[in-house]
Amino acid sequence: MATRGKDRQTREQRARARAHQARVELHERRGRRRTRDNAVAIVVGLIVILGAIGVQTAYFVAGPGAPEPAPSSTPAPSAPATEAPGTPVPEATETPAS
Repeated sequence: MATRGKDRQTREQRARARAHQARVELHERRGRRRTRDNAVAIVVGLIVILGAIGVQTAYFVAGPGAPEPAPSSTPAPSAPATEAPGTPVPEATETPAS
């Protein structure tokens, strides 16, 4: 009878060892999965942020968000060749903005 008690005890020890090993492996797999998921999330997040920056830049440089060009002053036409040297040239005038 003593051998049956030992067999049951060893069988229970083996079952507990298998269950423990399964829990350890599951814990390790979950850790690797979390690490991989975090890396993927960081890469996707960076792509989204860089894409948003690119779209904003394109919108404000070339799209409808681009600033209107400011009117610039036009220089007065050059003096005709028939004028004598030393005659004053009229000053350039700015056109008023609308």
